[in-house]
Amino acid sequence: MANKGNGYIWLDGRFIRWEDAKVHLLTHSLQYGSGIFEGIRCYSTARGPAIFRLHEHITRFMESMKIYCVPVKATQRQIEQATIQIIRKNKMPDAYIRPFAFYNGVGIGFSTAGLGASVSIMAVRFGNLFQGHQNGLRCKTSTWHRINSGILPAGAKASGNYPNSILASKEAKDAGYDEAILMSDSGMVAEGPGENIFIVKDDVLVTPPRSANILMGITRDSIIRIAQSSGVRVEERDIRKEELYTSDEVFFSGTAAEITPITSVDSRSVGGAKPGPITLSLAAKYSSIAHGESKEFGGWLTYV
Repeated sequence: MANKGNGYIWLDGRFIRWEDAKVHLLTHSLQYGSGIFEGIRCYSTARGPAIFRLHEHITRFMESMKIYCVPVKATQRQIEQATIQIIRKNKMPDAYIRPFAFYNGVGIGFSTAGLGASVSIMAVRFGNLFQGHQNGLRCKTSTWHRINSGILPAGAKASGNYPNSILASKEAKDAGYDEAILMSDSGMVAEGPGENIFIVKDDVLVTPPRSANILMGITRDSIIRIAQSSGVRVEERDIRKEELYTSDEVFFSGTAAEITPITSVDSRSVGGAKPGPITLSLAAKYSSIAHGESKEFGGWLTYV
């Protein structure tokens, strides 16, 4: 998990001290969940710090702001360059990076008319989200369904989308599990609270499609491309809940989770209750690429 932050934060084109990053309690995005965020990894490599798929993450950040009509004046290039600068300024060999866009106006009311917007970029030291669970998670299918695009834009990474995830995760952990798995409104497997999900059956890698109202994860896309380049057959299709129980392997993917095996779903053992060979192979290749140890997909790294 994240350690206590220090150093500098980038805010609207300038660096401020960590302890000086404050907003008013009536800031619109704090009151109404209208903030937009991203999660990006910077990994240590032999050539120094390298940010993983920076351009793709900031592209999604910009698209999420467009969906929610957040009027940020900074360009994509400026935000990408600021992300590099925050790692350089804080002299961090590795980090979890959090760009955040928010309405900075103060007041009560839903309307965003006339409100300005700010962008901040923060970086913290961060291990794997499921530190201590690399041998497998015990997951519970949630009674809460994943939001759909008829309710909120499921494809945007917005603060107000995530109480759905918080409720699902809390329900699972209160019941003694490590994490939740959410279903779509049609009853198909969607994703974890903050992760995409994959299953393996008969050496075929399967993941839910966009129509399951998933967030189109950057790590998810990376795993698909790494698998295909390794000769693994990949399918994007609906997954029924019962398929989780009979799969050979199940795992989560995400910036914070990286690749984390799931070895039990609803108290049913998956794959002999241990990480499977395809999961382990993909995790090793992903780590090798992210740490600059492989020339394959070298364009995914932005060296600081």
